[in-house]
Amino acid sequence: MRNIVPFLLVAALVACGPSGTSTEVNVPTVEELAADPARLKELRQQCKTDRPKLGNELCNRVAGATNLRFLGDGKTPYTPPKEQAKF
Repeated sequence: MRNIVPFLLVAALVACGPSGTSTEVNVPTVEELAADPARLKELRQQCKTDRPKLGNELCNRVAGATNLRFLGDGKTPYTPPKEQAKF
């Protein structure tokens, strides 16, 4: 009985760990996606039509790359116009 308890404890800990099978292998980074507009456009369309197949991680990175391309990197300061707009 003493020899079985450590074995059961190890088996329980291994069973609770993360599974090694992942469908999202080699997910590109946001910067890689932002640098390739053609691939980004294709992946955005695929995420719209078949998100469960692509996975949340990839589609979230596609959204982040889209924001990065649209909004920029945030390093450019805001410069208001010298004259106020006249309405």
